[in-house]
Amino acid sequence: MKLEDLRDKQKERAASDEELRQALEREFQVIGRRLRRTDGLSKSTGRTVYTDDIVLPGMLHGKILRSPHPHAHIKSIDASRALALDGVHAVITGSDMPVPYGILPWTRDEHALCVDKVRYVGDGVAAVAAVDEETANRALELIEVEYEAVRHYLDPKEALADPETPIHEPHKPGENGNVSKRVHLEFGDVDRLMEGSEVVVESEYYFEGTTHTAIEPHCAIGYYDASGKLTVWSATQVPHYLHRELARVLDLDVARVRVIQPAVGGAFGGKSEPFDLEFCVAKLSMATGRPVKILYTREEVFYAHRGRHPMLMRYRTGADRSGRIKAVDASTVMDGGAYSSFGLVTTYYSGQLVTMPYAMESYRFDSTRVYTNKPCCGPKRGHGSVQPRFAIEVQLDRLAEALGVDPIELRRINSLGSDTRSVNEFRVTSNGFLECLEAVEAASDWTNKYRRLPYGRGVGVAGSCYISGTNYPIYPNEMPQSAVQLQVDRSGRVTVFCGASEIGQGSDSALAYIVAEELGVPLDYIRVLSADTDLTPVDLGAYSSRETFMCGNACIAAARQIKEQVRQAVGEAWGCRSKQVALAGGWAFDVRDTGQRLPISEAFNLAEARFGTLGAVGCYNTPKDIHGDYRGGTIGSSPAYSFTAHVVELAVDPETGFVEVEKIWIAHDCGRALNPILVEGQMEGSAYMGFAEAILEEHIFKESGLHNAPSLLDYKIPTSLDTPEMESLIVESLDPEGPYGAKEAGEGPLHPSIPAIANAIYDAVGVRPDRLPFSPPRVWTAIQARRVREEAGELVLWKREPRETALPVTGD
Repeated sequence: MKLEDLRDKQKERAASDEELRQALEREFQVIGRRLRRTDGLSKSTGRTVYTDDIVLPGMLHGKILRSPHPHAHIKSIDASRALALDGVHAVITGSDMPVPYGILPWTRDEHALCVDKVRYVGDGVAAVAAVDEETANRALELIEVEYEAVRHYLDPKEALADPETPIHEPHKPGENGNVSKRVHLEFGDVDRLMEGSEVVVESEYYFEGTTHTAIEPHCAIGYYDASGKLTVWSATQVPHYLHRELARVLDLDVARVRVIQPAVGGAFGGKSEPFDLEFCVAKLSMATGRPVKILYTREEVFYAHRGRHPMLMRYRTGADRSGRIKAVDASTVMDGGAYSSFGLVTTYYSGQLVTMPYAMESYRFDSTRVYTNKPCCGPKRGHGSVQPRFAIEVQLDRLAEALGVDPIELRRINSLGSDTRSVNEFRVTSNGFLECLEAVEAASDWTNKYRRLPYGRGVGVAGSCYISGTNYPIYPNEMPQSAVQLQVDRSGRVTVFCGASEIGQGSDSALAYIVAEELGVPLDYIRVLSADTDLTPVDLGAYSSRETFMCGNACIAAARQIKEQVRQAVGEAWGCRSKQVALAGGWAFDVRDTGQRLPISEAFNLAEARFGTLGAVGCYNTPKDIHGDYRGGTIGSSPAYSFTAHVVELAVDPETGFVEVEKIWIAHDCGRALNPILVEGQMEGSAYMGFAEAILEEHIFKESGLHNAPSLLDYKIPTSLDTPEMESLIVESLDPEGPYGAKEAGEGPLHPSIPAIANAIYDAVGVRPDRLPFSPPRVWTAIQARRVREEAGELVLWKREPRETALPVTGD
């Protein structure tokens, strides 16, 4: 070897020694670093394959005929003309799939295609498979359906008042068939403590429905092959639940059904249950013997919906003179749309998740979910708890105003704390809420801005908490909620098999980071194969912010089994204890003598020679002693809770009512941030979505039942030019239940955005918007109403002197 080459080798060795020394000084080698996503390059370069990118030999195209009526009986269907059209291979109707389905086993009230009744404009009636989409669309026009229209309801109050025309038949005689679910729970003596409260505030709030607007429409491909095996590719976020429902509805052996989830282009809860297209592609393929694809149009996505429930909420909140909350009494009516979906859970969530992050001496809620003849509502990011969070956080600001207390201070006074239980008996482990409040208070310069900015400018604060996964699966069972299988190759490559649903949130990347951390393997050596029911262990899906928490724990369990085998084998080869062997940066090395090392592939080979083929399975299930023993006590319980605080700064134009949100400070307690970049992305994406719902979004319908704006052109969401500046402030209160102490970060940071904006509007112009969205006409009308009362002497001028009231008071 040349002297020059020898010197280069010595330099490389010295550099490697330094890297290992630094690694030994760090608690983690991978976790906590700002790393790229494992799928980032393929997505940014357009190489990622989504469901609609898949083309199979002989594939047909399907379309679904949808009801033009919001509520009608189906008298007859004649598909003979459609079947006679050249290029049409099959037509199916509800009679071909009569078994009802639903994501919750207790409320299966949908059919893949309607059997005898349609319940909203857009309900599926028949499906066609043809050689191309154009032919399929022509065939739909040839199907003749005779309907008998009946009275329809778009207002839940009307549906409640007229049970004689039920949208669904009641389960028991005398019940109202238009009531989906009612929950009434009380903790403590609410009436006595409310009566004894020194300050009581009461108000009504309305949260308009909103939808997910994921970029990728729903898409599914079904192929029933000659051997009798069904494969469905779907842009779903719950492959396991879809797998079960396909087998049940189609009367197939579940072992002969395979569900594959390709890359998903956004979901936000909108793909977290089975949809009609998945059953239709399967049944059409069974009828034709060929693959069949159905891709929703954007209009169909809006009608499929499953988005945020409209809620009418009345809240009474009582406190003592020091600001401590004595009693909260909430009454909520929810517009559930035509079917149940997750509605049973949503009804509980609308009350159960209000009780944190604040201590309450007593609490009562009464929530009623009502069927209407509109597209079904379901889970949208922050499922069921975003709406009541708006109400309770504005209530707290009203309390602060009545008591003359700073709103942040009021929240500090009532902070629940850690290692405790909420009033409704949910166990709380780690809690970084006070640190979140402190972070946004300092970063926003709150003390120098609150009530001190000029008229038309204001700041507002709000807090929240959210679950890190549901404590129980959707169907009752004692099996693990998530599992991971690891396979180690002699090259040093590690493959992770997991049923987790990567929907853009980064769950595949999180699993790769964990394996890299535990086994010392370079990130590029790790492959993650997820969401294929033939190849991967069961995971329940991407909902309720559960993936990183539950899959992460399962992955750690599997990786540590392999880690111990590798350390033992290497220790035996070196004649040292296994505890002296560390795995990091692509090496196995002796922590007492870093000069003694092996490439990780050689370390794996030693372990394989010692123990046989390297592989391991890890699983995770939740603790079961973390909630109260009452009906509904399990719903809302979680192994850990995240906590969030926002401060918003904005400007309101009093002449137009236009609200410009300028900046949102987001402090989120995510436990440990496994990758700060991904956490910040989730925090800002959540805050963006909350901002959009506060200012622009409304999922509304015409009297005929038609959607008011079923396109991305007409349904208002903010562009990048409309989006305010955001500052993410990560708070880490390490949780004993989470992987490395991690908790959720994908949904919790949405909740405070809306009430913080509402509270900032009040600080700016002295009006409290109580109905979403905070559109210019609504804000302007409220400003005008206040000015009338100011002119009448009923209210003092808000942040203005008399000479500043030159702006005219305008009539209607």
